[in-house]
Amino acid sequence: MVLSFIILILGFAALVWSADRFVFGAAALARNFGVPTLIVGLTVVAMGSSAPEMMVAGQAALANKTDTAVGNAIGSNIANILLVLGITALLRPLSVSSGILKREMPLLVIVSLAAWFIISDNYFSLIEGSLLLVGFVLFLLTLIIITKQKGNQNDPLVNEACDEVPENVPTKKAVFWLVVGMVLLPVSSHYLVGSAVDIAKFFGMSDLLIGLTIIAIGTSLPELAACIAGVLKKEDDLALGNIIGSNIFNILAVLSIAGILNPASLDLNIAQRDIYIMLAATAALILMSLSFTGSRQINRIEGGLLLAAFISYMYYIISF
Repeated sequence: MVLSFIILILGFAALVWSADRFVFGAAALARNFGVPTLIVGLTVVAMGSSAPEMMVAGQAALANKTDTAVGNAIGSNIANILLVLGITALLRPLSVSSGILKREMPLLVIVSLAAWFIISDNYFSLIEGSLLLVGFVLFLLTLIIITKQKGNQNDPLVNEACDEVPENVPTKKAVFWLVVGMVLLPVSSHYLVGSAVDIAKFFGMSDLLIGLTIIAIGTSLPELAACIAGVLKKEDDLALGNIIGSNIFNILAVLSIAGILNPASLDLNIAQRDIYIMLAATAALILMSLSFTGSRQINRIEGGLLLAAFISYMYYIISF
């Protein structure tokens, strides 16, 4: 069991690192071939930021662990809001721009409700997974078209993606890191899922529970690091944009993989408990972002409440 934990930790580290190298190589190569920075940022970089979750979902689904794949997507969204945003707001209160309220949050609500509708019948079909994937492609295309027509207007999702496009990288170097990422991503995710399943069996945990806890928290750590870096630089929009963008991608790009690769009946707890926790967390994010006094800010008290809610949720699903 000690070996399984070591492999799990190394798997997470290798997964995050290989995803970063894959994005670096692919984005640099695309830029060298003359692809505009905006398109590279909103496709390669944006998709690459969800590569760890996507690879884990794919490996779990192929291993006939659809509950783990779905639990990873839903659990990551819960962790992003309650854990990541909670810790971030405790460090420093977050200001919420009107742009995020008008553009990103309504879309987050729509895709969250779509996830609830799909999961509500306890079966995830190929058609439903395909529809989510189509929605993901349409989301990217729409974002690109709107941005090209009107400019990014300081949109946090656009700014974050475009800022991460590397410059002046030799083509050979870009190809090297692209290949390294392509090789290590599936390998690291394979060992990560395998060790997580071994740990789950040892402790008598269900496939769903391992996805909601260890894997979801582990794949949310990059978002935590990005958000902390954002608030330390006083770039609140980037911190919030990172969380909202990650949650949208988790539903459209990550969740869809489970339905496409392994359509299956789901653990009843997903539809009866966890999807509602995700919706409640999303609602809490929106309510905390609204203000009736003129100052939109998620303060430390609210951050503490989010973190306390996450700890309570973890305790409940593990204990009961």
